[in-house]
Amino acid sequence: MESGLKTQMAFENSHEKDHSLMELESGNFGCSHYRRRCKIRAPCCDEIFDCRHCHNESKNSLEVDPQDRHDIPRHDLKRVQQHCIQCGVCMGNYFCSKCNFFDDDVSKDQYHCNECGICRVGGKENFFHCNKCGCCYSTMLKDSHSCVEKAMHHNCPVCFEYLFETMKDITVLPCGHTIHLECVKEMERHFQYSCPVCSKSYCDMSRVWEKLDQEVASTPMPEMYQNKMVWILCNDCGENSEVHFHIVAHKCLKCKSYNTRQTQGGPSSCSSRFVEMNLNISGLLLEVEPDATATVTNFALTISAVTQDLQACLFKLHVQVLCLASRKR
Repeated sequence: MESGLKTQMAFENSHEKDHSLMELESGNFGCSHYRRRCKIRAPCCDEIFDCRHCHNESKNSLEVDPQDRHDIPRHDLKRVQQHCIQCGVCMGNYFCSKCNFFDDDVSKDQYHCNECGICRVGGKENFFHCNKCGCCYSTMLKDSHSCVEKAMHHNCPVCFEYLFETMKDITVLPCGHTIHLECVKEMERHFQYSCPVCSKSYCDMSRVWEKLDQEVASTPMPEMYQNKMVWILCNDCGENSEVHFHIVAHKCLKCKSYNTRQTQGGPSSCSSRFVEMNLNISGLLLEVEPDATATVTNFALTISAVTQDLQACLFKLHVQVLCLASRKR
């Protein structure tokens, strides 16, 4: 009985080896993250995974007990080298001994950045390390980007994934803040065109401001509000202005932007951010005096048409942001 069990185990081990060899010969090896001819034994939980991302997805997901969630300490992996000491097989054509990293797909042009402390893709000659931002940027941004202290050493303001180690494409907004490219596109689908961190517009909104000029001019305020003044702060230029109160939006006197927020005076303005054009009409009626109800009602009837015009206008705008080809390996 015991000899039969040993024979079965030997057969299974032989079958596994043959299956692994078939995978290597067919080029089907590695995982969805990297092509490599080795696996790693995690020093934290002593389990075997294809790569650190596979480990983190398995051990740091919402399905895992919060007390047991953890990421692999990849720098704690020991005795790592490019070739197997037993059979001599090359684990990956690209190997970084500092990151303990293998990848057989060298078309990514991987390189190690000593300042970042990680390997990146895209070719070292195409990127430079900004010491203030603390990350690698495309050489096209060398003299034109706005420096922000540790620009990528934080979570994405939309999806909250840690940007410095993400494998997704990252975009640098004109204000200098970084965000996932796919998150920017998701914001556009919801007609959000300001930085979620500092609220500055990240694309050319001049045509939208022209449309709002027309809407403000065609929506006169009741007599009791015509001389009412309020203070606003412009999210684009940072200037404080005292302007006439209006139910539609407030225009910055310096840069002519409607991306403003009311800071002092009267009932709250609906232009605290220009993306808040989807007004709560019912709440607005409670704040306005009875004789202003007609104006508000007319505005409510036209706001949907204005929104459609804004959408058509914004759809034609090209987002003026530069996409980073550099991302975490």
